[in-house]
Amino acid sequence: MGDPEKAISEIGPVVDQAQYDRILNIINTAKREKQGTLVQGGEKNHSKGFYIEPAIFLDPDVNASITRDEIFGPVVVINRFKTEEEVVALSNDFRYGLMAGVFTQDISRALRLSELLDSGVVGVNCISTIHFSCPFGGTKESGIGRELGVYALHAYTEPKTVLINITS
Repeated sequence: MGDPEKAISEIGPVVDQAQYDRILNIINTAKREKQGTLVQGGEKNHSKGFYIEPAIFLDPDVNASITRDEIFGPVVVINRFKTEEEVVALSNDFRYGLMAGVFTQDISRALRLSELLDSGVVGVNCISTIHFSCPFGGTKESGIGRELGVYALHAYTEPKTVLINITS
């Protein structure tokens, strides 16, 4: 299998210095303000490049920036819940809806929750495994359309309606 510590260190860098600084600021603010329990990671990783050890936060405050913001970096937030209604209400209360994940062995539960979650993509027992033929995009403030698949073609076309009256 390999060494998990080595695998974590081989995760690619974030896109640029600005995003690197932004992500580290979010992580450091969350740690300083005790927005959740940092289980692992969240430190600079490597002396060169924009590498950050994946940060895992457990049970963050529902109003914390690590919970509410789209981070686009190696930060995972794990929220525990007691009822499906509770987790659906919490998830749908966010202003973003790019991607959600449902982890369960009960396919009926997975499909039921997938329908209830206001998100452009819902992964069942996976996250971010998009295939090029599947439309990708978010809801709410996470998107204005879809990439990939036939839906992406619509972004590059402009439909026109031509009306002809043949009775005079």
